Amino acid sequence: MGVITYREAVARGIAQEMRRDPNVVFLGEDVAAAGGVFKTTVGLLEEFGPDRVRDTPISEQAILGAAIGAAMTGLRPIAEIMFSDFFAVCWDLIANEMAKIRYMSDGQLALPLVVRCANGAGVRFGAQHSQSVENWAMAVPGLKVVAPSTPRDVVGLMAAAVRDPDPVVFFEHKGLMASKGEVPDGEVVDELGQAKVLREGGDATILALAAMVPRSLAAAQRLSAEHGIEATVVDVRSLVPLDTRTILAEVAKTGRMFTVEENPRLCGWGAELVSIVAEEAFGALTGPVIRITTPHIPLPAADKLEDHVLPSADRIAETVLKALEDK
Repeated sequence: MGVITYREAVARGIAQEMRRDPNVVFLGEDVAAAGGVFKTTVGLLEEFGPDRVRDTPISEQAILGAAIGAAMTGLRPIAEIMFSDFFAVCWDLIANEMAKIRYMSDGQLALPLVVRCANGAGVRFGAQHSQSVENWAMAVPGLKVVAPSTPRDVVGLMAAAVRDPDPVVFFEHKGLMASKGEVPDGEVVDELGQAKVLREGGDATILALAAMVPRSLAAAQRLSAEHGIEATVVDVRSLVPLDTRTILAEVAKTGRMFTVEENPRLCGWGAELVSIVAEEAFGALTGPVIRITTPHIPLPAADKLEDHVLPSADRIAETVLKALEDK
């Protein structure tokens, strides 16, 4: 068991799968000699060479076009789109091509492909480089969507994504890159579609994703220490497939549900979870479900403004406290 950073875990997860399977290749902009713009791919070129770790032109369409072709002909490519915002540049390839190929070919073609990207805010990159767009991918049938919150989950979910026969969009959070966590020695492999209960309490259930997970844990600790309120915190981890069994079970235990979402409020992933709980477990609720989100605005670059619009541990704790006091 060792302690590594989130960014180091990305390289470790990719290297684990490249060592295991010679058909795994990696391509993207500045991923080889430069080690990635966020230094998440340091050492991969040196270990696996230029045939398997390839720098590409600055063209999201070219990156994904090459990856789709490679996957259709027997390789297992990992393709990096530097910022998730740039999905807008190559969305046709994501939504109309890779997501549909298995279906349109009647299963004759598989597409074992992982698309990695840096997602989310908190590092002052402004409105065009700070969006949280996991809900974009979640809305497209044929894509699997994961967003790890810890170094251990980065490695385990990367393995699951690479080994999956279908395209997986893998959201790495920019604001978590320097965070540290324990990762077991040896091979680490998770399953897609499994949430994790990180903290248990009987008063409320908080569902969070990626960078909102540590903030939700901090809020839960504050609620416990200052108000005697004990909250369950669930790391959703995988949006598609979605672990509805765990979500429904944990909400039913407390009767109160809160989602913490970095994406803008309108059509965020939490809205789907609310819909599922309303249909499947309405009788277990003892109060309204509440979504804690970023407002439906372009993200500001100014540090104080960016911090203000993102869900913080303080805002999460205050929202839960007010809701429980008002019941």
